[in-house]
Amino acid sequence: MNHAKCNTLLQKPRRQSRIIKCIYVVGFMDLFGVSMIIPLLSHHVKHLGASPTVAGIVGSTYGILQLFSSTIVGGWSDVVGRRYSLLTCLLLSSLGYGLLGLSSSITLFVIARIPVGLFKHSLSICRALLSDLVSETERPLVMGHFNAASSVGFILGPVVGGYLAEHEGGFYTSSFTCAAIFLLNAGLVWMLPWSEALVKRTDANSNSHICEICPDHNATKNGAYQNGSSQGNNHHSVPKEELPEPGASPTPGKPPSALTRWRHVSLLQPAWRQLASVVSRIRLVATSDMWDLFLVRLLMAIGIMLYYSNFTLAMEERFSIKPKVTGYLISYSSTLGALAGCLVGPVTALYGKDMPALLLHSTVLTCGLIFLYAAAPSVGQVVVSSTFFAISTTIGRTCITDLELQRGGLQASGTLIGAGQSVTAVGRILAPLLSGLAQEVSPCGPPSLGVLLALSAAILLMFRIPKWSGRGKTKTAKL
Repeated sequence: MNHAKCNTLLQKPRRQSRIIKCIYVVGFMDLFGVSMIIPLLSHHVKHLGASPTVAGIVGSTYGILQLFSSTIVGGWSDVVGRRYSLLTCLLLSSLGYGLLGLSSSITLFVIARIPVGLFKHSLSICRALLSDLVSETERPLVMGHFNAASSVGFILGPVVGGYLAEHEGGFYTSSFTCAAIFLLNAGLVWMLPWSEALVKRTDANSNSHICEICPDHNATKNGAYQNGSSQGNNHHSVPKEELPEPGASPTPGKPPSALTRWRHVSLLQPAWRQLASVVSRIRLVATSDMWDLFLVRLLMAIGIMLYYSNFTLAMEERFSIKPKVTGYLISYSSTLGALAGCLVGPVTALYGKDMPALLLHSTVLTCGLIFLYAAAPSVGQVVVSSTFFAISTTIGRTCITDLELQRGGLQASGTLIGAGQSVTAVGRILAPLLSGLAQEVSPCGPPSLGVLLALSAAILLMFRIPKWSGRGKTKTAKL
């Protein structure tokens, strides 16, 4: 009897692969649709009669909206649940891209960008959902695969968008196609087996029971779930007394159910109640001791953007390489970056799940590769730096997201991932300004400045990692 029950419980995590694979498809289609539009935006704005200055202001609208909405939408997904927040973001993004296909003036173009800027956070919510579904030990591997699937979409999208743009009304066709893709994604999300997701949360709180039934099962030793995080690890989620659950009504004498924690506040609850829960989560993240991770994210984001900011122009001025050849090199690097997502799992296993050490080493490697590119005397050296740069940055992004979730806890995963995206949005705003100033000095100015920023991030990590814990593992964030 016990063995039969044990086998049933141990089979449950295997059934979660279906919903995880569906999320991979959502990530692929998301960036596939977006990347169809991105290369065409500046040309379309110019076609509408905008001056370069106006085009720049219009282009920055999206980044500014993302800066302020990322954390709010991420916190909202913690409050009302992943399903309805993800559906809302996909449907409103589809509306925005549909309006973009109708834009015949600058005013309509700006209006179309508003819903996209406010609600295009589907990838962040997908990452938060994945962190809900898997254990801490599985999270880097699953996140790496998700990033790989998304990157493949980002590589293929411009090819389809460029083909459509060659025909009459190509931009409008691409916009409506993108809107249709987001509608398909919303349909896929609606049909996801959410009951299995809830079972997964129940399994996360039942592992101790599994171990009682199956004494020979080593789930707790190898990363069994406990309250959404790995048992045996020192960190914990945001305390319940600090994050009240307005929609919860647990049975007296029993712990809150997984379903209660999953939903938190009903989507039909008053807006002020949802907003109060979101603000409480944002406040806890803002007052936490995770400033070091967010600062490292900002420094590395700007450094990486500076590397790419004038890549085509610098290659032409330094080595007389035509933009077409440079495009091939960028595509080659992007493809490697997508494939590198599949290496995250084996690399983290090689490091014994020591994510702080892996983040430090990837940061140092990235710094060295940017320097190698800035000082490159030949195209061959640039190719070498681009090859390993794509791999190191992919691993570094996964590491820092995983560390943020480790230190913050899963009950605020949407807020944490949203806050990280807001920090990255700050980098997107600052990088073009810094790149323009550095190019006044030299074509190598932007990557040289990137070296200094990446070096600063590495030095900060060397000082802060020992303070996270004496053995180099992350300590609990004071959320």
